Amino acid sequence: MLFYKTAEEIQLIKKSCQLVSQTHAMLKAYIKPGVATMKLDKLACDFINDHKAIPAFLNYNGFPNTLCISVNDTIVHGIPSKYELLEGDIVSIDCGVLKNGFYGDSCYTYGVGEISSDVNNFLEVVKKSLYKGIECAIEGKRLGDIGHAIQKFNEEHGYSIVRELVGHGIGKDIHEKPDLPNYGKARTGIKLKRGMVLTIEPMVNFGSRQCKLEDDGWTLKTKDCSISAHFEHTIAVGVKKAELLSNFELIEN
Repeated sequence: MLFYKTAEEIQLIKKSCQLVSQTHAMLKAYIKPGVATMKLDKLACDFINDHKAIPAFLNYNGFPNTLCISVNDTIVHGIPSKYELLEGDIVSIDCGVLKNGFYGDSCYTYGVGEISSDVNNFLEVVKKSLYKGIECAIEGKRLGDIGHAIQKFNEEHGYSIVRELVGHGIGKDIHEKPDLPNYGKARTGIKLKRGMVLTIEPMVNFGSRQCKLEDDGWTLKTKDCSISAHFEHTIAVGVKKAELLSNFELIEN
């Protein structure tokens, strides 16, 4: 079942997303060589609680932490640990919160210290592909237009789309219908309408799209050990353009 949000509900989702973005901005100062991913998780948990919100991922279907922290060849759902970030690593941090009855969700992939030009180019392409998808999130387009735009842009640059995981609707639940693949055919799928709130989140591998699930039941890694990147915005479908509910400017300024 699809849930269409009122303007008031979209603003509540936006407040949750803005707290997610603020959490990312706070964490950015700590993302450097020598910092354990568990420390980043603790900082985020305290920050979210201090803002009178609840970490969305903590205990979700048994997930043990506030953040999904995925380093290098981990695609998604990395569990924070004693691992200390190294110069040249990339780290995807996925964060969600529940505030005022509505969820917010956003992911960003960071370079740790100095990263190579090839890796930097990869991150830029994946992030640009997110915005290619967002450009299609307007009333009258179809769900497949979003996935097609993301897939086409990444594959033109030689990268591969992860197909096991998708974007999704979001609102009073962290995962709502519809599922939103990062691949597909243009002009297919359900028609987009105002009131739909979606997470658009390309998960892209530098090498093969094949992946493997670790024994912990959560950590998804690339099968060929190549690096993977993940960028995510929560958006509201618009008439002429989508409304961004999360905010990378807080991270990048």
